[in-house]
Amino acid sequence: MSSETTFPINPTSSGAAIAADLPAKNTFQVADYVVFVFMLLISAAIGIYFAFEQRRSKSETTDSYLMANRQMSYGPVSMSLIASFMSSVTILGVPAEYYIYGSMFTWFGLLYLLIPFIIGWIYLPVFYDLGISSTYEYLERRFNRATRLICTFMFLVLSVLYGGIVVYGPALALSEATGFDMWIAILSTGLVCIFYTSLGGLKAVIWTDVFQAILMITGFIAVIIQGSINFNGFSNIWKAAEEGGRIDFVHFEFDPRIRHTFWAMMVGGVIFWISINGVNQTQVQRYLCCKTKRDAKIAIILNGIGLVVILVLAGMTGLTIFATYRHCDPIDSGKIRKSDQLFPFIVMDILGYLPGIPGLFVAGVYSSSLSTISSGMNAMACVALEDFIKPFTKWKTKTYTLLSKLLSLGFGVSFILLAYLASHVGGLIRMAYSVHGIIGGPVVGLFTIGIMLPFVNGWGALVGVCLGWGSSIWMFVGSTFYPKSEEFFNVLPRSTKGCSASDVISSVSDEARALEVTLAERVFNTTLISSTSSSVTTERPPIADFYAASYLYLAVVGCLTTIVFAILFSLLTGFTKRNPPPKELLWSLYHSTRDEDKAPLERSSSWFSPTALANAQAVRNLSNSSLKFEGTEQESLTKSNLKQGASSFDDVLYGEERESSI
Repeated sequence: MSSETTFPINPTSSGAAIAADLPAKNTFQVADYVVFVFMLLISAAIGIYFAFEQRRSKSETTDSYLMANRQMSYGPVSMSLIASFMSSVTILGVPAEYYIYGSMFTWFGLLYLLIPFIIGWIYLPVFYDLGISSTYEYLERRFNRATRLICTFMFLVLSVLYGGIVVYGPALALSEATGFDMWIAILSTGLVCIFYTSLGGLKAVIWTDVFQAILMITGFIAVIIQGSINFNGFSNIWKAAEEGGRIDFVHFEFDPRIRHTFWAMMVGGVIFWISINGVNQTQVQRYLCCKTKRDAKIAIILNGIGLVVILVLAGMTGLTIFATYRHCDPIDSGKIRKSDQLFPFIVMDILGYLPGIPGLFVAGVYSSSLSTISSGMNAMACVALEDFIKPFTKWKTKTYTLLSKLLSLGFGVSFILLAYLASHVGGLIRMAYSVHGIIGGPVVGLFTIGIMLPFVNGWGALVGVCLGWGSSIWMFVGSTFYPKSEEFFNVLPRSTKGCSASDVISSVSDEARALEVTLAERVFNTTLISSTSSSVTTERPPIADFYAASYLYLAVVGCLTTIVFAILFSLLTGFTKRNPPPKELLWSLYHSTRDEDKAPLERSSSWFSPTALANAQAVRNLSNSSLKFEGTEQESLTKSNLKQGASSFDDVLYGEERESSI
């Protein structure tokens, strides 16, 4: 007798649709199209509203368009950060991750809570206090223009490739599982996104992100609720997942070749998520548009909490999918072709009987595409303008504002073109995710040495980041030529024993069935490994074990290579002795204001007149008041008074002495 528990399924629902021999592809109803179109119209309306608001208030400048006048509060910014992270690939891929590999992915939630404090303590204060628009402007101030331009170029290449995949990937998955026309979806979402981003700027992007984040979360909740109804409670879904081996949090092995272990996720995950949330222009631009540094830090923390909520919902959705299809896997039975189609498939399966709900889900998935590409368009327009155009031109403000809109439009069109190319050249998809991994680690290393290692000079930084990229490319190419064995992927078993003969649409031989590689794996290592051991060559050189390291270590290798060689070449070229970096470009620990404020008080007052001492005390009072009213109108007034008078004790005390001597 089988030891598996039998869970009751609501007979009125379509939870056992495979067993009921539903057609392989469901189709949209009129209500679903209405819901989808309604989502697009609301997104477009938000862009129109902010475009008219800027014109009515006559505040349409480059700063208002690209940086929302730096007056956003933490609420909408945190929602925008969440929506930008939740790309359609994430929404489709994370539930599939739990379905195929189990729950180890949940450990990333710990990083989501840790990373905001690292960013808020080390990186954000430097970027925010400089008042920059492009993250890469920091690199020129700290190192040299060559480092800035090469990193900007790499960011633009990455963003165009990734944006094209974000448009194409979900369209393909949804068209296969729901029957929704792929090219209608690509063109409609792409054009609407170009429209509201080009028209309304960053404010429109942020507020549409808020609306779209709500839609994304709704899709997860709908599946979880319906699945819980079908199984008479989520506790039964959890039990089914336990029996199927999907509940597993205890991989603490030190073998770096194992795909997901606690150590790989903690070490490699830190570098990876800092590259996304700490130094990537798309995310940093949102921090910098907050009206105060405090708002920016709160937005980052709320973003981390929100990502944990999303991760939990996505994991629950993946477990619901497994419980529903544990005895008749839709991939092996031929109902769908790959794991990214699992989420839309179950929506059409268990929620298809409710008019408009599948349309709401598809709207949520495409909302994630909209949020990702609109954020990318705005960020790319910002860095292209700030890094490649403004340093070499002296045009009017209106010209720059118009140009930023044209740049947004152009980058949006490039996403659609990349989506078209990706449909014909499959390698582009793999290359896009590979580039994402190759670039991330070295860039984190570059910004880290800039902020935390004041002795590293421009030559060291430039050589270090180039060699960092080289090491990442070398590791990726090696993993392609020498793929690791199936045993290190920890793919969990799936079953088709509950399928009837009519359920199996097409049989797939063991030799032809490729190992499913979901979201996280495709980010770095997109090699498809055959499920048979014969696919991995027996002649493996010793270095093949290095290539077989988890994809999470790719960012670590690139980051460490950048740091080590930057220090080495700085040593060979004299460090920064001749040209030390200004303190405002370094970590706050290097320029504590406490000592500077105490210094004037230690000088003997006998050297100065009573008038000078009184003026110095007045400056001190103004300085203290500016700290008390940080982020308020009083702060601006106090700073204005300081500028009109003297800015420090030295200016007051020594200034009077200089005048008397003259």
